[in-house]
Amino acid sequence: MQITFFKNIRLPKKFYWREVLAVFLLVVCIYFFHQQRREISLILPYLHQASNSWLLLAAVVTGIFVLCQSAMYAFSFNAIKTPFPLSSAIELFLKRNFLSTFLPGGGVSALAYVPKSVKRTVPDRMKIHQASGLFGFAGILSTFIISLTVLLLAAGGGNSKDMQQTAIGMGVLTILIALLLFVLYNIRKEKALYQWIKNRYPKTALTLLQVTGASVDGKWYLLTVFASIGVEVCGIAHLYIAMLAAGVHPSLQAAGLAYVISVLLMVASPFLRGVGAVELSVVYILGHFGYTPVEALAIALIYRAFEFWLPMLCGLFSFLVKGKALFLRIFPAFTIFLLGVVNILSVLTPPVAQRMKMLHNFVNAAEIHASNTLVIYIGVALIVTATFLIRGLRNAWWLAFIFTLVSLGGHITKGLDWEEAILALIVLLSLLFSRKQYTVRTNPRLISRALTLAISTFVAVMVYGYIGFYFLKTRHFGIDFNRYQSLGYTLRIFLLQKIDLEPLTPFASEFLISMYALALGAWIFLLYALVKPYLSKSYINKETDKALQLLQKYGCSSVDFFKIANDKLLYFSKQYEAFVAYRIENGFALVLEVPVCAEENLSAVLEEFSDYCNHLGLKTAYYRVDENSLSYFEQQRKKSLLIGQEAIVDVEQFDLAGRDKKSLRNGLNSLQKKGYITAVYCPPYSTELMQQLKAVSDEWLQVTNRTEMIFSQGSFDEDINLQELIITKNADGMPVAFLNIIPDFAPGECTYDLIRKTSEAPGGCMDALIIELIKYAKEKGCRFVNLGLAPMSGLEHADKTLERLMRYAYEKIRRFRHYQGLRAFKEKYASQWLNKYLVYDNDFDLLRLPAVLNKAMKPIKHDE
Repeated sequence: MQITFFKNIRLPKKFYWREVLAVFLLVVCIYFFHQQRREISLILPYLHQASNSWLLLAAVVTGIFVLCQSAMYAFSFNAIKTPFPLSSAIELFLKRNFLSTFLPGGGVSALAYVPKSVKRTVPDRMKIHQASGLFGFAGILSTFIISLTVLLLAAGGGNSKDMQQTAIGMGVLTILIALLLFVLYNIRKEKALYQWIKNRYPKTALTLLQVTGASVDGKWYLLTVFASIGVEVCGIAHLYIAMLAAGVHPSLQAAGLAYVISVLLMVASPFLRGVGAVELSVVYILGHFGYTPVEALAIALIYRAFEFWLPMLCGLFSFLVKGKALFLRIFPAFTIFLLGVVNILSVLTPPVAQRMKMLHNFVNAAEIHASNTLVIYIGVALIVTATFLIRGLRNAWWLAFIFTLVSLGGHITKGLDWEEAILALIVLLSLLFSRKQYTVRTNPRLISRALTLAISTFVAVMVYGYIGFYFLKTRHFGIDFNRYQSLGYTLRIFLLQKIDLEPLTPFASEFLISMYALALGAWIFLLYALVKPYLSKSYINKETDKALQLLQKYGCSSVDFFKIANDKLLYFSKQYEAFVAYRIENGFALVLEVPVCAEENLSAVLEEFSDYCNHLGLKTAYYRVDENSLSYFEQQRKKSLLIGQEAIVDVEQFDLAGRDKKSLRNGLNSLQKKGYITAVYCPPYSTELMQQLKAVSDEWLQVTNRTEMIFSQGSFDEDINLQELIITKNADGMPVAFLNIIPDFAPGECTYDLIRKTSEAPGGCMDALIIELIKYAKEKGCRFVNLGLAPMSGLEHADKTLERLMRYAYEKIRRFRHYQGLRAFKEKYASQWLNKYLVYDNDFDLLRLPAVLNKAMKPIKHDE
């Protein structure tokens, strides 16, 4: 029983190092500022006495900062000969800047987001990626230029305390920019590095080549770099004005160096845009220029208010003005993030003496201290929760609600801080108002396991601490710990409270560090496990025989055969004779077509499966849905996107006679004259024939630069031994082309899966295979032959923005040209085309679905 329990527990395959690193940096900053709490108590006069005229000037500089950032986008688009209005550029910057705070990877991840207005202005998605790439490179280049200038001035002025460090900093920057230029040159010229990427990741290589292969107008791009340098100048100006506003002696050199270090740290920060770490770096650098900790912290807070918080607030309102549905998702995450920061600052800053005097009449000192400890740790938890809240997780909403509720009470009991309590109340109301936006639930079974693991971790830390303290020699702390002291100190450390122990030896210090590290790790793990545990696929029902019976009774699709393939998970309805075939990727249950059931039960089964996925914490999406089935999804307020058309051949109407079939006849006659023979073969097959067909398949994959894809199609595996094959052999009797006939559950229809040939086989071989398949269908009494999907075709009359964008890519972008060839090949036979759709919940899902589809179509690994 115990062995089975641990066998079923799966840890996440993807370790969230960015989130852990960001939380670690935040906790380090909290620890540092907490040690400076007495100095922080003196900061309020600096902030209260800050000059309004200088603050107003700082706000003006923020406006110039936003205009420079937006101009970078406008100039980047113009550099690739794509006009782009400044208004759209402002919207693009503000929204991407806001999202970059909450997305892993920061600004790089935010480049994937494109507002609808921008899509309408620039329908070519590749142009948007190219302009974004130019924008990003200009930002790196300007950072390099400003950093080099500041470092040289610092070295020349003799103010640097360590000239060797200055030289190292300049060297690292130079190496980074040279390395980036080298990579870009290799990709554009398709040199060795590009060839290596192409061999390992062909799709990624093609995308990189298209993004970096844009023809760039040098004059416009020079303006982009100048605008980016303007952004850096605004940053230094913000720091200089912050010094003036705080009423201290300003230093341009100090402002420049502090800005450079903070920007490099913010760029390197993988999460939360360097919150906490940037402030700490500014205080540290300014301290080397003679500023007191109080002065340095006041400057840092004023600087970040105008450099980080004000643009972020503008981004929030840009979502409110354009994109109200997305605003409902984003605003609570922003307020939770803000409340987390306020919690931390509220504890770090001293309380109001008069309020504390009143509070002591009702609450004792120990309870006040406990409230402070609770509020600061909940502040960290709120900041982390905000990043999960924006992803629509229901458990993140519950955690945010509970943390906010506790914060509300904590602010009252720690110092009668009614201002912070009002903010917590506003956050509570925003959470309640937007609660319907958070539907992605977590599997309760996995929550139970997460709690079990958390309790096990708690016990392990307690045992480690208890034994460690109890058996420590007196010389380490000057105390001979008894049982009660060992247990008490261990419990306080696990609750992350400060203890009154003074380590006397290096070992004692290392022991305390290890205790706090284990305790912090346990709390972080518990929070992560509650918000987003990994869903083990071993719990899903896999009754293939039952599914096959339902297919024989209710099947009506050419791809029904793949619904019982090994890569699928099967959900069986509890009320109806029905099942759903799907695959779990990136938090989505991606369903192949629609449930297999009686048509009158389809709507109910869809609703049941949706509830089931919500219970497991999964979002739903449906791939290759027929147009006739869209009405069932419209009842659930889902959206649809046309992804292509399926080619159908009417066997009775098809005829090789006529002028339009002359090329087909000529090709078939040419094959016959060269001794090629095409015929139908039935199992069993010899091992030699299977090896020959495998060689044909492998060569086709290599020549066309493709890999096996599954989900709605098959791959070359042992199942082909059980299927009828149509094979074209040359005059020597060697197979040069083949297709495999698979079961088609659509009444009166026949279809195939793979169709492949060698590079030396004549092009007419593929036509010979299809003609033979049509003959086979006639002999079997089938009325239709399904030739499969032609992706991205049928979009001539697209009315949705994304569909128009897909049509443009289909017609203009080289990467998608082979889809046109596939359409042209099938058009020689097709008598009708059926629209196929991708069905999803909301536009926010479209940001993630391409990656979901990409993973779902990769062959499943044996350990899944």
